[in-house]
Amino acid sequence: MLNKERCGYVAIIGRPNVGKSTLLNYLLGQKISITSRKPQTTRHSLLGIKTKDNIQTIYIDTPGLHQRMHNAMNRYLNRAAINSIEGVDIIVWLVEALQWTDEDNYVLKALAKTSVPVILAINKIDKVANRDTLLPYLEKVTAKHNFIEIFPISALKNQNVEQLETKITGLLPEGILLFPKEQITDRSERFLFAEIVREKLVRRLGAELPYRLTVQIEHFKNFKNVTHIGALIWVETDGQKGIVIGKKGDILKSIGQEAREDMEVWLNHKVFLQLWVKVKKGWCDSERSLQQLGYSDN
Repeated sequence: MLNKERCGYVAIIGRPNVGKSTLLNYLLGQKISITSRKPQTTRHSLLGIKTKDNIQTIYIDTPGLHQRMHNAMNRYLNRAAINSIEGVDIIVWLVEALQWTDEDNYVLKALAKTSVPVILAINKIDKVANRDTLLPYLEKVTAKHNFIEIFPISALKNQNVEQLETKITGLLPEGILLFPKEQITDRSERFLFAEIVREKLVRRLGAELPYRLTVQIEHFKNFKNVTHIGALIWVETDGQKGIVIGKKGDILKSIGQEAREDMEVWLNHKVFLQLWVKVKKGWCDSERSLQQLGYSDN
């Protein structure tokens, strides 16, 4: 007798910079979500789809939940994160080992409003020098919510991640597979490639411009087995534009080369990438500008 199909949605949530995207990429065995050491690198909820035999797990990577609401971008990020936990089958809440912040409390308040089963994953245990300090921390966080299970993990070093995944798949409800078995995300290549460019920018310019830039793909065409891509980098001021371009264009050239190499790995053929930098004043605090730049709640 054939095993019945199981399929469900799993939201990965947590405050900024706890490793949600790193965990998703490892679970999928392929990088679809950009990462950096800067908080709020993830700006969109996106699906990572993993199908193995008759089981399909649909992970939702989310922006970090945070308390700052001083501009339209911050408010958008929180809406995207909160909306992602509605209608899911399982929530995986990531916190950082030995750390607890006001923003973790903020996430806890959001979880108190849902009846969805919650698994707590305590990430970055590879950074804990003395493992004996983990036990009192575990006892403290265990009392904060009715978790169905707690896993100390390292998403970066693959410690206990397979055990976490086994628990997740065991909780998925019976149901037909919702996506083709070969599909790994709901996002288009245009979206993924814009994110690749933004990742290189954030990693290179994180100290100067971690949040004041975004990327749009202007054209995406295939011609004689070469994909031609044009990307617009939007900043808020002329000074920021100069920082992105760099002296004699060296920073923009370096970012373009790194992004192109990642795109060629994804497509398995040659890419011709062009980058431009433009100024759109105040876009981070304009709901209308955010929608025009692809930050939509729909």
